Amino acid sequence: MTPADIFAVSHRDPLGRARAGILRLAHGDVPTPAFMPVGTHATVKGLTTAQVADTGARILLCNAFHLSLRPGENLVRSLGGLHRFMNWHRPILTDSGGYQIFSLGKLFDVDDSGVSFQSPVDGKRVTFTPERVVAIQEALGVDIMMPLDQPVGWPCEEDTARFAMRRSLAWLRRAVEAKTTPQVLFGIAQGSVFHDVRREGTEGVLATGVPGLAVGGLAVGEGQDLMLRGLDYALRGVPPAYPVYLMGVGTPADLVEAIDRGVDMFDCVLPTRNGRTGWAWTSEGVLRIRNAAFHDDALPLDPRCDGPCCRVSRAYLRHLFVAGEMLGPTLLSFHNLRYYQRLVEGAREAIIEGRWPTYRLEVLDRVRRIGKR
Repeated sequence: MTPADIFAVSHRDPLGRARAGILRLAHGDVPTPAFMPVGTHATVKGLTTAQVADTGARILLCNAFHLSLRPGENLVRSLGGLHRFMNWHRPILTDSGGYQIFSLGKLFDVDDSGVSFQSPVDGKRVTFTPERVVAIQEALGVDIMMPLDQPVGWPCEEDTARFAMRRSLAWLRRAVEAKTTPQVLFGIAQGSVFHDVRREGTEGVLATGVPGLAVGGLAVGEGQDLMLRGLDYALRGVPPAYPVYLMGVGTPADLVEAIDRGVDMFDCVLPTRNGRTGWAWTSEGVLRIRNAAFHDDALPLDPRCDGPCCRVSRAYLRHLFVAGEMLGPTLLSFHNLRYYQRLVEGAREAIIEGRWPTYRLEVLDRVRRIGKR
């Protein structure tokens, strides 16, 4: 399988690297740039799959690590695969769970063969190898699989980043050999923010022949400037035909800066996590709906938004949060996901219409404002 089998660029910004394209996957086409809501446990917290689709999402991210522990990939396969299990019939990408495994800290042991860890579900010892991770995702029946990788946090030493990058490449090569289905397997390039490590990581992924590149190990505490520098290093020399996925990033400002550098796919928990705690992205900036200034505010959350959250007043939304009603987090989660989808839809339109630089600056100006209310 080659990048051309799954991805086509239709338009490019003539002054830079931003582009619009189409991902062609088993469960449908995905216009890019694309944002993937995070449905870790086969659910986007607080929302039905119909509601997630109504935000404009064309592809979801789920987590193979968590789904293998509960309910188990064999149960999901016996019930018709992940799409049928969660009633989502558009494409799904599954993260291998490498980040979650390594976040377990002292609970895991790692060597070249794979990772052994204590299950956070039942305490049993579990072993994940590159081959096992591929088998889990094949059983789930997803559209895009991610290999087992070894991310590192920030700060880290260059030698530490290089060691993890090379182990991740070795695991990717084993994943390529283990794959038995037509499902798409991307490769993950690690390397933190170090130029030579990033270059070697990207070249190593491309050398395996996988049809897509994921950039991992960024937005782990290094700040936006260093993150973008690491992204620049990772993308040097990537053929223009390759779909590029920036993992776990991030804020609206992060998205537009990454799109400007040629990234096509994103995921992040921020829209729903922030929605559940009362924070909303709007055309007026970022609003904290619990603020007392919204007590009698009759305006919609965002007059420019077409979602259900913006058909009620800010005062009502504040009431829901103050009263502890679950509808409040649901509405703001929907709103923030709709905001993100409108953001990437707007980016796509701007690239196609040749006005990307103006759109980028408008978004950056808007998202850096904090609403007084």
